[in-house]
Amino acid sequence: MIPATSGNPLRGISRTFLVVSFTIIAIAATGGGLGVLVDNAFLLKLHPYIFFVGFGNLAILIFNRYLTASIYPELRIDPRRQRQFIAAVLVALVMVTVSVAADLPFLKAAAGLMLMAVVALPLYDILTTLSVTKIWNEVSVRYYIFDVVFLLNANLGLFTLGLKEAVPDNGIIPFFVTQSSYFLGSSFPLSISVMGFLYTYAWRRTDKMELAKKLFSLWFYIFVGGVLYFLIVILMGDYLGMMLISHLLTFGVMALLYTFGVFLRNYFRDNFAHPALAFMLGGLAFLFATSAFGILNIYYAKGILFGSYPPIRGDKMWIYHSHTHSALLGWITLSFIGMIYIVLPAIQKTGSLELLQSGDPLEQLLDERTMNRAFVSLSIILVAGVAIIVSFFSGEQLVLGIGGIVYAAAALYLLRNLIHDPVFETGDKS
Repeated sequence: MIPATSGNPLRGISRTFLVVSFTIIAIAATGGGLGVLVDNAFLLKLHPYIFFVGFGNLAILIFNRYLTASIYPELRIDPRRQRQFIAAVLVALVMVTVSVAADLPFLKAAAGLMLMAVVALPLYDILTTLSVTKIWNEVSVRYYIFDVVFLLNANLGLFTLGLKEAVPDNGIIPFFVTQSSYFLGSSFPLSISVMGFLYTYAWRRTDKMELAKKLFSLWFYIFVGGVLYFLIVILMGDYLGMMLISHLLTFGVMALLYTFGVFLRNYFRDNFAHPALAFMLGGLAFLFATSAFGILNIYYAKGILFGSYPPIRGDKMWIYHSHTHSALLGWITLSFIGMIYIVLPAIQKTGSLELLQSGDPLEQLLDERTMNRAFVSLSIILVAGVAIIVSFFSGEQLVLGIGGIVYAAAALYLLRNLIHDPVFETGDKS
């Protein structure tokens, strides 16, 4: 196994992850936009699978490992295995695409089964390397480990969904296994990753570190426990329980958004305008929108059995689409772009996890032009994202489709912007 301090292998695999992940985001957004513009049911059905099967798995298998190994160096990075993970995810993407195109649900089930086996490898590695005590003592690692557990469960959902579609009258697979539940389950590990990152590189750096640790430890139980409880009350059809837990989570998100805004104001005043932090602020704003649309979704879905289609009254489906897309293209994508713009330049700078372990990954590693372009791209993405959400309400299909295309173009520009920064091209800002 190659240690994390090996320069070229770690630089190389992190660049590969960067290119593949941004390309997947752009393809998913383009698929959604084109699907609307040309009224293509295949593209509309496929584009969320591309995002969750592709980016969802890569973000946890590759990126999440950098975050965990930066805290516990004994979890070494094996670039050869990470390349295999990327290859496996790309194969799974092809399998799911063919499955949707040719209506071969068993192929979708096979992709889910393969991804379960892939995710089981890092999970086994983590659980056999770190003790439970060591995991629980570090707040961030609690978040990062549960990401992998939830991803395993999400891929189980893809496997069972494929089986259910292939044999709809089997009577074994529960009623709640649907496309919506798979997408919902896939979003949880990505959300938890961001929470752990926010604690590690924002609140943990404040002068009230001990208070931040207690609050984020409490938030771990509220957020992870709340999500699990929410799934239970959904299946029970407990309207009051769904409303209570959704409001509790929304108030928590409001607190996160406000306190991160305060942190950002202080950081920008004392340091420099880091585009990554602005992306994460935008992500939290979309998370608040996601929570608000989620509450409305519960209100109008009252009396509708989970797993039904449509999952909400037909005239209110814009709320459901706004809820899912605020999470997908807003909260998750913007937050991960921000995280990538912090973590990957730090890896390229030293060819190791050194800056993440003991240095300052928030120092100015990127060129001024790179940062300025990132802010421009963020502005375009925010406008496109808001246009998409508003279009669900207004029914403006042209604006909705163009919004997806513009979003994809901005994502590709961000990739080009970062990959051509001096820290990526030379391993050093200078």
